[in-house]
Amino acid sequence: MKVHSYERSFLAVGAFGLLACIVALSYATFGMGMHLPDRVAKVEPKNIRTTAPFDHPGVRKTGPNEYEAVILAQIWTFSPQEIRVPVGSHVTFTVTSADVIHGFDIVGTRINMMAIPGQISRNSYTFREPGEHLLICHEYCGAAHHTMFAKVIVE
Repeated sequence: MKVHSYERSFLAVGAFGLLACIVALSYATFGMGMHLPDRVAKVEPKNIRTTAPFDHPGVRKTGPNEYEAVILAQIWTFSPQEIRVPVGSHVTFTVTSADVIHGFDIVGTRINMMAIPGQISRNSYTFREPGEHLLICHEYCGAAHHTMFAKVIVE
């Protein structure tokens, strides 16, 4: 069976594309430190409001220039609605949902994860510049989904 030159070209382009994707994925993973958010633990959704740390959502200082933001997503709102951290702070976001699947996307950062009932997700980010970042739900969660947002204010 004879392989024609256009078949070789097609195979070469396909192999090059595959190699380029592998290189890009490796660079994002190891060079830029991007990874999937950690699934930390499980929690019973019906008891979420009485289970620590979600019984008191908010921002806590955990070390020098390190903070933890505990956030509860619930039908059409995030609790708390506003997160304030200083410039240069390293913030670990600990998130879950009390009712349905919600999205958790902080615009202008690499923080993008799902808030799933019963699952606690965690991801970190260092805010190097002052500003205001919109926190949105990117997973349709019902009729007032478009009203579900919060703010991360870096001072």
